[in-house]
This record gives sequence, C-alpha cells and structure tokens, in this order.
Amino acid sequence: MNVIDNSKIQENDIDLGLLLSVLTGAKDSPLIFYYDGKAVKPGYHVTEVKAGQFSGLDCGANPEAWAEIFIQLWDIEEADRTHMPAGKFHAIIRKVSDHVQLDGSAKLTFEVSDGVRPMQLYCAAMPVLRAGAVHVTLSPRPASCKPRDRWLAEENSRAAACCGPQAAASGCCA
Repeated sequence: MNVIDNSKIQENDIDLGLLLSVLTGAKDSPLIFYYDGKAVKPGYHVTEVKAGQFSGLDCGANPEAWAEIFIQLWDIEEADRTHMPAGKFHAIIRKVSDHVQLDGSAKLTFEVSDGVRPMQLYCAAMPVLRAGAVHVTLSPRPASCKPRDRWLAEENSRAAACCGPQAAASGCCA
C-alpha cells in the first residue's frame, strides 16, 4: 500500500526554513505574531518546540506520513518587556536543533494560549518586514477531509489545463 505524503505546505502556510531565512536578515527587529485579530503581547514566550514524524490513516482509509514542527507561544504580558527580537527567536530554534532534529521543510504549526484559554493551533503566513518589525500572521489550522481536498486539487488542475490561455480557443471551457 502506498503512503501519501501529507507534508505539502498549503498556500497560507510556511515551513520553518522559510521563517528562519526571513528572520536571519532582520535579527534586531521585533518579531510580532498576530492571531485572532490581535498582536501577541510584548512579553510572549516560546515555551516549547516539538518535532514529530506522524503516520496515520485519513477518512478515506489512505495511509499518510509527514513531519511536523510545533512551536508553542505563551501570550502573556510581562512588565518592561518588548516583543522578542527575531534573532532571539532564531537562537531559540537553533538551541532546540542542537538537541532535536528539526526538518526545515516540515509542516509548521503554532500552538498559542494566553495561559487561560485552551491552546489553539495556527499556521503561519509569509513574514512581512514592515515599520522596523517582522510581522507574522497566524491563521487557525482547520480540519479537512484529505481525500476530498486531493480530489478538488485534481479537478482544479484539470480545469486549469483545459481552460488555460492555450486551451481557450479549443472550446472545452465553453
């Protein structure tokens, strides 16, 4: 039985390697994450970084396997603290990688909580350097039906091939 590689990054998702490459060029800039329409508080902590290899069965009985990295953010206010510099975040990840093998191309998931509300899962969009800070928007990581998602992707690909600029004259999209 063939195992489906579920490591493909969605368009609103980035992997750890991409995040770190952006941060490398902005080490002194504050790193500000946004979730649920607000910025993390200046005292936020990276409380845990986990890497895992997962295998499972989706709802269509298809075996799947993927690597995923989880970064836990504790969104708290602490007196006299500013948003963490990008270089400090980068150093935390480097320290973790000294002890835990981190695959830079692995699916990246942020776990965020304020210490009161339950932890929620987010994916990260492309970091943006603006006004002297690195801004990373986190969006909720939704559940999905992977067989349906694969089918829709194939259908969209087929439609794009049929209805692309070169096929427009063929009448297949009429």
